[in-house]
Amino acid sequence: MAHPSGPGEDPLLAVRKLGIDFVTDAGKHTAVSEISLTVARGQVLAIVGESGSGKSVTALSLLGLLPATAQVRGSAVLAGGVLAGGGPAGTELVGAAPATLRSVRGRRIGAVFQDPFTTFNPVMRIGTQIAEAVMAHTRIGTRQATAQVLALLDRVGLTDVPRISRSFPHELSGGQLQRAMIAMAISGEPDLLIADEPTTALDVTVQAGILDLLHELRLGGGMAILLITHDMGVAADLADDVVVMRHGQIMETGTAEEVFFSARSDYTRELLRAVPRVDVPPAVEAASTSTSTDAVAELRDVRVTYSSGHRHVVAVDGVSLSVPAGETVGLVGESGSGKTTLGKAIARLVPAASGSITVAGRDLSALRSRDLRAARAEIGFVFQNPTDSLNPRARVGAIVAEPLKLHTKLASAERQQRVAELLDRVDLPADTASRFPHQLSGGQRQRVAIARALVLGPRLVIADEPTSALDVAVQATILKLIADLQRELGFGCLFISHDLAVVRQVSQQVTVMSSGRVVESGPTEQVLSTPRHEYTKTLLASVPLPDPRVQRARREDPAPALPRRSGV
Repeated sequence: MAHPSGPGEDPLLAVRKLGIDFVTDAGKHTAVSEISLTVARGQVLAIVGESGSGKSVTALSLLGLLPATAQVRGSAVLAGGVLAGGGPAGTELVGAAPATLRSVRGRRIGAVFQDPFTTFNPVMRIGTQIAEAVMAHTRIGTRQATAQVLALLDRVGLTDVPRISRSFPHELSGGQLQRAMIAMAISGEPDLLIADEPTTALDVTVQAGILDLLHELRLGGGMAILLITHDMGVAADLADDVVVMRHGQIMETGTAEEVFFSARSDYTRELLRAVPRVDVPPAVEAASTSTSTDAVAELRDVRVTYSSGHRHVVAVDGVSLSVPAGETVGLVGESGSGKTTLGKAIARLVPAASGSITVAGRDLSALRSRDLRAARAEIGFVFQNPTDSLNPRARVGAIVAEPLKLHTKLASAERQQRVAELLDRVDLPADTASRFPHQLSGGQRQRVAIARALVLGPRLVIADEPTSALDVAVQATILKLIADLQRELGFGCLFISHDLAVVRQVSQQVTVMSSGRVVESGPTEQVLSTPRHEYTKTLLASVPLPDPRVQRARREDPAPALPRRSGV
């Protein structure tokens, strides 16, 4: 099999017949099966594939970060440099001593992980944590390290750097934290940067900024990047070469253009077909299942204000929209635009909102506790992260049945029968009812969340970023599932997302929000094909497309950026 090669003559990293097994009580499980690849200096190599393909495990094995149950075999040689102890240039990473791996991490290889909220220590300030990384690889003192931290934060495009440095992780946005993590990863001026899903769940404009930053690091310092992603648009934007993995094996390798335009593997072609495109209409337009013009939800001049001491923040500012029965209305915008707050306001899950919110003919803003509880039976809510929204101590059957216990008088046997029917509808096996959420994959957990949202037969379903953290194949399955259930049950759906390509695929109407206000709304194809507002145009221009040629042209002639917000 040919291996990707990049700008340099000799590979910076040469992986040969790398295999990874995990030893469990049930026996040995092979996660990676003797794969080989190379990364050259200054090259971006993307490893793409579905969850469970082995791409992240491969990256973690290079840093010696796998658990003790992992058995790694084969070879991974990092070229150049003299490591601790005076070892020769060219270092074998597989089976390396802990001291050798510690000298590699940060200094030779930096790492950016998927979720910065779980990577940073929540009780330490950002600047302190980055300073620790700086001092771990240099002999400078605290004062010099502090100055270097500020320079690093500025280098990764953050504004208001002193405040960012003094902040705790929870005080920063996802985009700010991801930039801070990149600052820490490059603090040792590494030769290779491992970026594991660096933009997952970020909105499109923040994602575009992170991708621009990685591109600049590669060009400015000659840094090689090993990019781990399930987002084919991100791979097309950054990668010189692409490795496609499935079930621990390499299915295909080649240049980005070869893989995207002349894929040899059926699996690669399936992945590319599953990618929703924002730049072209869907092959089959999302069709309304409505037989009437009735709206299941009507919002008129809704306003939500949060108060903290003497400070008031308007999160939703005079929003009006309607969700017809049997149709999907997409609600899009950046993080902080107010779209999730609006969804929660409909279900009265945020402090009292002013204006009118009517669901299934009832004005929720006028209802007291008992009547509100009954009215909520008409609303199903699918949250963004099923891992957080499902009780980890409850079995799936109990999770799906909980709304039935709260809102109906069904006997236990009847509830179990209803749960079994719903699990079958969302294509989960019957024995799923006896399992815990942690025993399921991300896609399976999202199916459970959908089953719970639909168990009462609601008139309105609010889906808040239901596919943002799922790989493209699972995402396509979940979107088809929601569409099939809508055709069958006829509910109206408010689909909240920062992914305009997904919204174009599933919705008949779209509303665009910015800073708590609606800036544009109308039929989906009209808004996304011929947007009128500059904000909508810039959102569309920020979406990475699964087309390396288009992405290259965009970099040569970029669209105007949105006004820069402090620290973004």
